[in-house]
Amino acid sequence: MSACGSGKSSKGGGSKSRSKGGKGDALHKKVSLQTSKEHLTTLRQALRDELHTAGHRDFEVIAVAIDENTDAIRGFAEGIRFPVLMDPDHLLTELYAISNVPTVVMIDENDRIVHPNWSAFGTDMFREFTGIDSDRQHDRVRAWVRDDATELTDDQIRASVGDLSVDEEQARLRFRIANELRHRGDEQGAARNYTIAGELAPFDWTIRRAAMPLQGEDPFGAGFMALYEEAQAAGRPYHGVTGY
Repeated sequence: MSACGSGKSSKGGGSKSRSKGGKGDALHKKVSLQTSKEHLTTLRQALRDELHTAGHRDFEVIAVAIDENTDAIRGFAEGIRFPVLMDPDHLLTELYAISNVPTVVMIDENDRIVHPNWSAFGTDMFREFTGIDSDRQHDRVRAWVRDDATELTDDQIRASVGDLSVDEEQARLRFRIANELRHRGDEQGAARNYTIAGELAPFDWTIRRAAMPLQGEDPFGAGFMALYEEAQAAGRPYHGVTGY
């Protein structure tokens, strides 16, 4: 599960070691031992149920899987009572300039984005590395639903995300070309375009990390750790807001 919207409706540095005992190694173990379902769906479900029980039944969560493995997503979504959509062509990431997951976008009943792309977490799985308390992030959602409390102006919302660069747009096109070539059985052509896409948008996780399992690579393996460390060294670039 890769992106999540909430709506009210009538949505380390690059030099760090990956050896045993290093921070990168700890991240790999933590990710490997946790489930995406708990991180991205179960906790969202609990927050939704809490707010519905409190009478805020106009609040809804819509999850969007930036994935093409319907069977895997169906397993994640089992028991989930909010909509789970599939976006194998990554249309949502392009429309909203989403460059990492999980990303939350909060949209009100008037179709206005009241909180733009937000690196918000369902659990404290990554707190050791991000320093972010997921409960505090959930409190912001609660405040919006209960009291219409928002902190960003329209200008701040637009400025916090920004447009995709020309290279980022080209990277997304190359990613789509790679997917089409892979579906046609041209693995070499696909690999070449996945590589070009990653070079054009080196810190776009919806491209570089998304390409890993499509090429038979462990999405939490060495390639993931290299991307994580490169992003840390570059200041964790992100189209949107982080923290609280």
